[in-house]
Amino acid sequence: MTVIVAGGGIAGMTMALTCHELDIPVVVHESVDPLQPLGVGINLQPNAVRELFDLGLERQLEEIGVPAKEWALVGRNGNDVWAEPRGRDAGYLWPQYSIHRGRLQMLLYEEVVKRLGSSAVVTGSRLTGYGSGDGIIRASFQNLASDTNIVEGAVLVGADGLHSAARKQMYPNEGPPVWGGPVMWRGTSEAVPIRTGASFVLVGKLEQRFVCYPITRPNPTTGLATINWIAEITYDTSEDWGDSDWNRQVAVEKFLPFFEDWAFDWLDVPELIRGASAVYEYPMVDRDPVDSWVDDRCVLIGDAAHVMYPVGSNGASQAIVDARMLGAAMKEHGTNVTALKSYEGSVLQDLNELVLRNRGAGPVGILGIVEERCGGVFDNIEDVIPRSEIEEYMARYKTAAGFAVETLNNSPKTIQF
Repeated sequence: MTVIVAGGGIAGMTMALTCHELDIPVVVHESVDPLQPLGVGINLQPNAVRELFDLGLERQLEEIGVPAKEWALVGRNGNDVWAEPRGRDAGYLWPQYSIHRGRLQMLLYEEVVKRLGSSAVVTGSRLTGYGSGDGIIRASFQNLASDTNIVEGAVLVGADGLHSAARKQMYPNEGPPVWGGPVMWRGTSEAVPIRTGASFVLVGKLEQRFVCYPITRPNPTTGLATINWIAEITYDTSEDWGDSDWNRQVAVEKFLPFFEDWAFDWLDVPELIRGASAVYEYPMVDRDPVDSWVDDRCVLIGDAAHVMYPVGSNGASQAIVDARMLGAAMKEHGTNVTALKSYEGSVLQDLNELVLRNRGAGPVGILGIVEERCGGVFDNIEDVIPRSEIEEYMARYKTAAGFAVETLNNSPKTIQF
């Protein structure tokens, strides 16, 4: 019987392509109509890129992504805390891509339509509930005219994101996402790429920081690339933020004063901020880990299962890996409850721990140690913290996040034929 997927984002579309690879009937229901390339820049780690390459998307990813060369943490006075190569430059067999989330989603959607046909994606169809019985699951979807459609299938995959209807039915008393204080302002600007030309750079400290990286290659005539940037401030959670409508466009004057003097000879932060055509405000939110992502024939993947702080560049990556891990379980056990529980058992504990690790600042947490030891101002980082201590810190995170280089390079394919 058919696999029903609720949510046509990165997780849902990867799930559809995986089912097609396994010759399993699948239909994706997406609440938006039409799909549009919305969103901001993200990074795809090598563990996720490997899965997309296995789905035959190597050429397409290379066309829309920028292979990352460096990941760098920089202190408030402009001196490096840590810099390391990324992707193939770090020894991985696969690149790390900096990419626009919307372009990636549309790439996956277009591949689903190309391989499965247009009927495989139903837009304007929002999950409202589900029920299992008689060896099947019945999912209720509401269209844009508020009509309800009941769809029957073998399993329901809840890939419907942060505000998942599937998760809400599993955990009706969970409440809203958890906000820990940080607020992000995100935009894109045209500028000359810095450092290696394909560097992910984070400047500042835990409570106030700025991130930037290119998500397009430089224009051969102007040398300008589209730079994705994030400005972030942490507020006191005991105070009322005062805005209920997150993810909204705001004026740069709301936060620019915090970064007005962040100009270095290699990066002019206020100029980059002012160069954005639009800026959007987001909270940095997650959800507390739960004990199960499976309710009979319904299973959660991606942000519906484990939305996490975007400090390790692995939210979208893990959504892709989830879909592939669930596909591997279906290949072994079939489209049934056994497969859903097998998938859950293989990843839930590790990802619950990763959610909490990211809540504690993930790999960026090293800046907190630097702040404690020197107030964040230094000439030579080796005088503050030994390189070996940072190496060990970063290695622990990569292992927890599933992209330690030797482990990943030597691991078998997730789905084997």
